[in-house]
Amino acid sequence: MSGPSFMEKRVSPIGRQFGAGVALLIAVSGCSHGGASVAAAPSSADAFSPSLMRTRLFAYADDSMLGRETGHPGNVKATTFIAGQVQALGLEAGGDNGTYFQTLPLVGRALDSTTNVTVDGTPLELWKDYAPLPPIEGVPVAESGALNQVPVVYAGRMGDSVAVLSADDAKGKIVVLGPAMDPTGKEVFNLSMGSIVRYQGATAIAMANWDLAPPGIADFLRQSGSEMKEGSDDPAAARPLAIFVTRAAAEKMLGGSVSSLQSGAAGKSINGKIAFTETQPEAPARNVIAILRGSDPALAGEFVAIGAHNDHIGTTDEPVDADSIWAFNKVMRPMGAENEPGAPSPEQAARIKSLIDSVRKTHPAGRVDSVYNGADDDGSGSMTVLSIAQAFAESKTKPKRSIIFVWHTGEEEGLWGSDWFTRHSTIPRDSIVAQLNIDMVGRGGVNDLKGGGPGYLQLIGSRRLSTELGDLVESVNKTGNHGFTFDYSYDANGHPDNIYCRSDHAMYARFGIPIVFFTTGGHSDYHMLSDEPQRIDYTKMSHVGSLVYDIALHVADLDHRVVVDKPKPDPEAPCKQ
Repeated sequence: MSGPSFMEKRVSPIGRQFGAGVALLIAVSGCSHGGASVAAAPSSADAFSPSLMRTRLFAYADDSMLGRETGHPGNVKATTFIAGQVQALGLEAGGDNGTYFQTLPLVGRALDSTTNVTVDGTPLELWKDYAPLPPIEGVPVAESGALNQVPVVYAGRMGDSVAVLSADDAKGKIVVLGPAMDPTGKEVFNLSMGSIVRYQGATAIAMANWDLAPPGIADFLRQSGSEMKEGSDDPAAARPLAIFVTRAAAEKMLGGSVSSLQSGAAGKSINGKIAFTETQPEAPARNVIAILRGSDPALAGEFVAIGAHNDHIGTTDEPVDADSIWAFNKVMRPMGAENEPGAPSPEQAARIKSLIDSVRKTHPAGRVDSVYNGADDDGSGSMTVLSIAQAFAESKTKPKRSIIFVWHTGEEEGLWGSDWFTRHSTIPRDSIVAQLNIDMVGRGGVNDLKGGGPGYLQLIGSRRLSTELGDLVESVNKTGNHGFTFDYSYDANGHPDNIYCRSDHAMYARFGIPIVFFTTGGHSDYHMLSDEPQRIDYTKMSHVGSLVYDIALHVADLDHRVVVDKPKPDPEAPCKQ
């Protein structure tokens, strides 16, 4: 599942993850790579055998996959693994040019060496005084632009809804924004998305909080990154440049103190250039697509889509002790990256130490790790979809409608793969009658979240477009004796976790395709180095796979398309839970 915010999702530095508890961790150099061999091709064994699912997931979430980050070699290895498995099952290739792969238009971006900013003839120092913000998914800023005697204007503090500079007064200028303040009055680092959207007519936006940025932000901005190439209908030329600047640099630009200036105050003129150049990405980004053709000639042209995301968040350059991570998060971050940890109390510190001591009996020397294995997110979903594909491939009776299996890439980057597939589908998009999305289905136990247990399963979106589809899921669970108790609480309109908009099903639903999102929910290892295959409940994975297979079979064999009886959304509007 993609992270809760842009900065949370894309940066993930160790210092941010563990906050005051970082002293509990053992930071060392090096990287742990188990180098497990790729799982053997499927046999005639039960597709939902927990042991088979375990074998596959240990291979897929192995350190050798390097966290499966989109646009990196580890993700290529992971997608090759999936393609090899479905080919061995005899499924039809559903990707580009007769392959199992659909390649996304990924580009690399690096800061050009000609980038410079000058105030009154004095250059600001790159990375010390300022840092350019590259065009990133969901952040509408320009890739490059010249600054030729551009006037500066102060627009007040970020987050100040009273003293707001008008969009007209910002046109053609460099807008300087003072740092936002938290409820206690402390200045904090943030990305002012509201200001970036408001001042699209500005030449540039300078956010005066660079000296407040955590180290992980600086590391992220310094690195060359990969992004989806924008289409011609979304021109970067109409967007402002964006930079973070220190308070001192902002005051040089304004010729006065940020604390004393009023919104609308004029500053000096700026010269220079901000430029990012396109580079070849380190590795391709690709969805894996396989098809099982339906048995009914009248219905085989319609498809039930079953999906998961094949990527995760890669590695960190700050390896730490994995057992300390697990223990700290268990106490301080019960929902992993969803929680911001504070400093442990004496009682919490004692619990953390007790947990570390318990695992030291098995690993007395500790376990150095730097790979975000993503065993649950979404190794569990990817391998469950593979088991469902095997079950359909090996069944003597084929479904009436066709089944298309899509392992989307780039979900963690902003739903890239599902966005691309639904806009450039390798089958007619209107032929997809429903999409069943599986993301994080290997946990949900009593120790993971309140109300968890063997039969616990969250359903998201099952009735948002089709009452019939939601009712069918309930019926199949009951008549098939699957024994799940569905938790619909996370599907509530306006739920703060916004789960409905954070996984691949959302890209299908925006086009009016009925969806169901299956997940066992969050836990303390979410987006953490401790999300490892030994912590997965393979019996639970097996049961979820069996349920989704049964639901897909029932949808595929209906004598009519699933009825859409709810209003279809505007596909270009922002997702709203």
